[in-house]
Amino acid sequence: MDRGSEDSMQEAWHEGQTFLSDDEERRVLFATLDSFRQYRRAAHYNVTHRRRQNFYALPTSQWQLLAAPPFNILSSFDRADDAIDANADIALEILKSGLEAFGLQDEPLDPATNWKGTAKPSDMDKARSTIRQLYRDWSAEGSAERTKSFESVFSDLVRLFPVRVRGTTKVLVPGSGLGRLVFEVCQLGFDVEGNEISYHQLMTSNWILNKVKANEQFDLYPFALTFSNHTSRENQFKRVKIPDIHPGTELEFSSPETPIHASDRIGMTAADFVVLYGDEKNHKRFDAVVTVFFLDTAPNVLRYIEVIHNCLKDGGYWINLGPLLWHFEETRGPPVERGSPGQNTARAAAFATTRTDGERQEKLGIDEPGSIELTNEEILLLVERMGFHIQSHRLQDNTGYIQDPESMLKNMYSVSHWIARKV
Repeated sequence: MDRGSEDSMQEAWHEGQTFLSDDEERRVLFATLDSFRQYRRAAHYNVTHRRRQNFYALPTSQWQLLAAPPFNILSSFDRADDAIDANADIALEILKSGLEAFGLQDEPLDPATNWKGTAKPSDMDKARSTIRQLYRDWSAEGSAERTKSFESVFSDLVRLFPVRVRGTTKVLVPGSGLGRLVFEVCQLGFDVEGNEISYHQLMTSNWILNKVKANEQFDLYPFALTFSNHTSRENQFKRVKIPDIHPGTELEFSSPETPIHASDRIGMTAADFVVLYGDEKNHKRFDAVVTVFFLDTAPNVLRYIEVIHNCLKDGGYWINLGPLLWHFEETRGPPVERGSPGQNTARAAAFATTRTDGERQEKLGIDEPGSIELTNEEILLLVERMGFHIQSHRLQDNTGYIQDPESMLKNMYSVSHWIARKV
């Protein structure tokens, strides 16, 4: 099967899932679609309409002062509206791709498939942060931040696995997000599988990998929707072009150097990581697992470690890089959105399942009961206790996540980078 094609990507999405058969899955899917549809209207209202109202509520002499040169605040609001429209064009393209992938209509006639008007504020927040994340993953300007997160992992992979074996070396990337890490690992010659639970992320990665026709096809304004901590308006309204490369073209260029075509070495799954990769089907299937900014998404990190141990072959490698911003620390409900530390946002937990034991039903995956937050030192001890030998470890400073390099506020992480081998 051509795993890199659009059809195979959609097939991977549907593997083991009937998206419209479960009320909760259908609700989350529909809300995701609707959040992209409403992006334009919501952003215009929340970002510029309300600011204009507040601006004109100032004393007349004050707003007139700020409306005139050199401030031109009203012109800044107009620029924000233009930026919103550009970003909303991207959201609309993602929506179209998502509707096609799930076989839904833009104007649904059947009430059971009417996805419009279903998005909640938390869904809208997720759409907004996903659009902004394209800056990190798929713009030239985001390359410095990507390099800080990815290069150490790439160095580990190429050192551990010689070129001659990479085409048959299976690598799993949980929490694959918008797909850039999966794409880059494939370019190195590996057989790579990404896994993601969020519909926002899945739809956007499917669009960028399979639908975009050329590099730099779309304008993106990643920082235009916020008005705090900017050094200048030019910085706020900085435009970037996405994607910086055309994924399909780049994979074609890299394929002649490998015995197995790149399109046959890349795939995606849409499922709860714990549920899918903790089962017998994936037992001892992968040679390496790469977790980048992923480990702290676990309510119960012991379950992640168990699952990684299950799906790794004996002697396989686990490469980790990331902080410990435990997403469920404040509440056992929605996790913290990494791009905005401390802010609770909704996450699509549509793939969680239940196991029936007699009359008792036990939730599996992200909905499992219980949570725990551990220190880096405790994590390292735990990994050793649960069937791994840590071969190397270091803390890497000044690693950002969707950070504006010119912002007056920067949230930087000291990330934990280790290589552990299954024993």
